[in-house]
Amino acid sequence: MSYSWVGPPASFNGTNAAEGGDSNTENLNQWFQSGDQAYIIIASAMVLLMVPGLGFLYSGLARRKSALSMIWACMASCSVITFQWYFWGYSLAFSQYATNGFIGDLQKFGLMKTLGAPSPGSPLIPDLLYAFYQMQFCAVTAAIVVGACAERGRLIPMMVFIFVWATIVYCPMACWPWNINGWAFKWGVLDYAGGGPVEIGSGLSALAYSWVLGRRQEKMMLNFRPHNVSLITLGTILLWFGWLGFNGGSAFGANLRATMACWNSNLTAMFGAISWVLLDWRLARKWSMVGWCSGAISGLVAATPASGFITPWGSVVLGIVTGIVCNFSTKVKYWIRIDDAMDVFAEHGVAGMLGLLANGIFGAAYIIGLDGVNTGLFPGGWIEHNYKQLYMQFAYICAGTGYAFVMSALIAFVIDKIPGLHLRASEEAELLGMDDDQLGEFAYDYVEVRRDYLAWTPAKGEMPEEGHNIPQGERHGIPQHSQMLEGKEPSETSGTEHTGIAGDRHAVAAEEKRDPGHSAV
Repeated sequence: MSYSWVGPPASFNGTNAAEGGDSNTENLNQWFQSGDQAYIIIASAMVLLMVPGLGFLYSGLARRKSALSMIWACMASCSVITFQWYFWGYSLAFSQYATNGFIGDLQKFGLMKTLGAPSPGSPLIPDLLYAFYQMQFCAVTAAIVVGACAERGRLIPMMVFIFVWATIVYCPMACWPWNINGWAFKWGVLDYAGGGPVEIGSGLSALAYSWVLGRRQEKMMLNFRPHNVSLITLGTILLWFGWLGFNGGSAFGANLRATMACWNSNLTAMFGAISWVLLDWRLARKWSMVGWCSGAISGLVAATPASGFITPWGSVVLGIVTGIVCNFSTKVKYWIRIDDAMDVFAEHGVAGMLGLLANGIFGAAYIIGLDGVNTGLFPGGWIEHNYKQLYMQFAYICAGTGYAFVMSALIAFVIDKIPGLHLRASEEAELLGMDDDQLGEFAYDYVEVRRDYLAWTPAKGEMPEEGHNIPQGERHGIPQHSQMLEGKEPSETSGTEHTGIAGDRHAVAAEEKRDPGHSAV
């Protein structure tokens, strides 16, 4: 029989609470239900799976010559965040000993005073488990941000950026709504699983990094399309699975609020996918798998801050609105001329804003109270006549948007000026691909064959005694390589006189003639 009162299973009255409890003298598990702890451990593992999910998603969206570098960037960022969070990240975000409302202190440095006392997020789970669960949140947010370096950014400077970004941008933004002394928490802002720190934080940070990094070469953007839609779909499904741990686990227990959050997440995602696909169909009169994935992800993003606060019918409205607004938001990068290659701003930043605004409209106190802990503690939104909640949500969005963009741009700009840490790869590296330049490993074995021009091109005459004299760029089968390496314009190179899209199609046709199994991007 489960406990029947409002609040935690048992009030914590252990010894040495300031240090997290004393496991030498008492059983620290007695204050918590084992089912709640087991659920959050599993939810943590589900959220961790979102990192490779993002890697597959970004890999599929990129060109094949940069496919593996995107997976590496996501996984390496997880390594950086694991160290940062253990080192001081958790303390800076969630230490309850700091009272400035902006950022925590270092009293929980290296997980000090983090053990069996109730967590700052919920009395249903211990502090140690809460720290582990929140680490996965930071890791996923960082993996979203690394999409900004797609196809032209160096990897090690990005990892340096991620460490500094997590410290200066993510930790304060997580402190605001989730730390018991955060200014947004005290003000009454409703942010369930991270519309501010996770979604706005990642969307605006990626936009700022892309701005500092610069746009990809124009000639390489002609006729660009994702190289592997199957990988995009696989990444989306892994993200969806993890998102149920992300949103469901943010109830911090195996309870009805977790179930409602999962329901709302699915509703918002599905209606977002339907809206996005229909908008794409009106233009091409064909159904788009990439469009379905994009709509589903934008819906899951919108559900992140809202799924534990709003009603199911509100989630349907939110999904439809999100699919439409985020679809059109993908055009913003063309207006502001920032090459947000993975549309992180449109699908995370904008969708996160919509989810936060939805709390001010569709928030319901009875949804919040389903966890058995917050019963009667938080008001709803407009549907429950709490009209001031909407402007509070809007002010919080403005604060997060401005802080994330400005601070991320400053961090990226400073790192770019440090000798040896310039963010942008060379023009030659961009043409060869980030896999070749940054990793030396490839997602597809065709690249290994193309490293030596003579390995796949029929010999024409005698082999020179001192080796071949094929230009470096042509060894990879793409004429533009040689043109860039030799500093020539397309019109200066024999056999490649073309302009605009028609010329790019000529290059594509020539490429496919050489290797029918490879469609040039």
